Amino acid sequence: MKILVTGAAGFIGSSVTTRFLKDGHTVVGLDNINDYYDPNLKFGRLGLLGINKEEIAWLKFTTSTIYPDFSFIRMNLEDTMAVKMLFANGEFDIVVHLAAQPGVRYSITNPQAYIQSNIDAFMNVLEGCRENKIKHLVFASSSSVYGLNNKTPFSEHDGIAHPISLYAATKKSNELMAHTYAHLYALPVTGLRFFTVYGPWGRPDMSPFLFIDGILNGKPIKVFNNGDMLRDFTYIDDIVESVVRVTGIIPKPNPDWDSTIADPATSSAPYRIYNVGNQRPTRLLDYISCIEQVLGKEANKEFLPMQPGDVYQTFADSSELAKTTGFTPSTNLSDGIEKTVEWFKEFYKI
Repeated sequence: MKILVTGAAGFIGSSVTTRFLKDGHTVVGLDNINDYYDPNLKFGRLGLLGINKEEIAWLKFTTSTIYPDFSFIRMNLEDTMAVKMLFANGEFDIVVHLAAQPGVRYSITNPQAYIQSNIDAFMNVLEGCRENKIKHLVFASSSSVYGLNNKTPFSEHDGIAHPISLYAATKKSNELMAHTYAHLYALPVTGLRFFTVYGPWGRPDMSPFLFIDGILNGKPIKVFNNGDMLRDFTYIDDIVESVVRVTGIIPKPNPDWDSTIADPATSSAPYRIYNVGNQRPTRLLDYISCIEQVLGKEANKEFLPMQPGDVYQTFADSSELAKTTGFTPSTNLSDGIEKTVEWFKEFYKI
């Protein structure tokens, strides 16, 4: 197949792109390589895909020196005309939309970036898929959509009426927009709610990176809610496997869908939502302890209250993913942290 991967310079996007190429697909990668975090990390990921930093230019295709079936274009998805041209000429079979403005706390101080990157851009992607009869759109949602929902484990069949950050609200909006296009235009769409993804080449604004950096360099690490928080940490390889498997399973309308119950995970349209999580929530202090053990060094902890937009816990029920794809994320936290630390030391030459 020919697959468009947006966010191809990102943490998840670069890993998914690599897997698609190794599986024999033709891939076009797209990213705007913004400076939300160090662009050198993004250029480094693209380097692994055979894309030379010096050859990257806006709205121009760069061909990989490693994978002949991979080309990359630097583009803003908010650029409506550019996206129209890309889709019109791309002849894509599948679109895997992983580009977004991430981060809960950043959305509190920079809300406009989320409307542009997560709403306006997604609208252009949906239109591109509709106009060019894309066979399947797979897009990244987030566990953040569960918001004030305290019923655990989080199930796709539960309501998500009360997000508590603009980031979460934009991801919920993506799900609603996607369902509308599935209903109106029979566009097959699958949304994936990722749970706290970590691993090599991860984002530097996320806790694994921040904690490893702080402990190795003797800097205090911020421990919110005094460490009394739980997260369902999910290793990057498990995320990639889930994306690849879901991409090959095109959703169909659910003939048993009942509007009086209105299950949000499925529909009378070709639309599905899946949790992608490890199903093993870990207390924040235990998580820090795991990193300390791998590094052989104790953290200097700065205990702080809960931050606006944060939720107390995330806990995935990934049984629907397993039922559909035959796969369940299961990487042990200590194994994942060990690989992450190994990459961090190598990348930063520590």
